[in-house]
Amino acid sequence: MSPYLTNAAVYLISVLFLLYILAVMLRFLLQLVRADFYNPVSQFLITVTNPVLRYLRRWIPGYKGIDWPSILLLIVLQGIELCLLALLKTGAMPAIAGLLVLTITHLLKMMIWIYLIVIIFQALTSWINPGAYNPVTVLMYQLTDPLLRRLRRLVPPAGGLDWSPFVALIALNLLLLLLIAPLQDFGNTLAGYPIRVL
Repeated sequence: MSPYLTNAAVYLISVLFLLYILAVMLRFLLQLVRADFYNPVSQFLITVTNPVLRYLRRWIPGYKGIDWPSILLLIVLQGIELCLLALLKTGAMPAIAGLLVLTITHLLKMMIWIYLIVIIFQALTSWINPGAYNPVTVLMYQLTDPLLRRLRRLVPPAGGLDWSPFVALIALNLLLLLLIAPLQDFGNTLAGYPIRVL
C-alpha cells in the first residue's frame, strides 16, 4: 500500500475510533460522578452509545455503581483500534501482553487528557464569563468537582484564589510523564516494537 494511503487510513481510523471512544469514556465518567442525566450533552452521549451498550447490558450487569459494560466496550474498541493501526504501520499484530498494556495505557491517557482539557476550559470560562449558565459548563463542573473538592482540602484557597485547578493540572501532567509514558514504552516493548509504534 502507498505510504500516502497508509497515512490516510491511519488518520481516518484514529479519528473515528477517537470520537466514539471519547463518547463512551465521557458517558462512563459522567455516570461515575452522577452528573445530570437530563443534561442535553448527557442525552446526546446516551443516544450515541446506547445501541451497543444496551446489547452488552443483557449479558454484563453493572456492579457496585460501576458501569462494567462501558468499561468492556472501551477496552474492546481501544484494542481493535490498536490492532488496526499496528497492521497498517507494521504489517503484523502486536503480542497479546503488549496489546493489553497499551489498551489500558491509552484509555488512562485519554481520561487524563479529558480532565486536563476540562479543567483548563473551566478555568478560562470562569474568568471570561463567570456565573453564566450553559449545559456544557454545568457538566464540566459536575465532572471535575469530586477531584477539585478533594484537592481543596489539601490546598485551601489563598489570596482570594482557588489553587486546586492549578494543582490538579500539575498532578495530571506528572501522571502523563511518570506513569503513562513509561507504561506506553513498556507496552510497545511487550508488543514487540523496539520504538514507540502505538
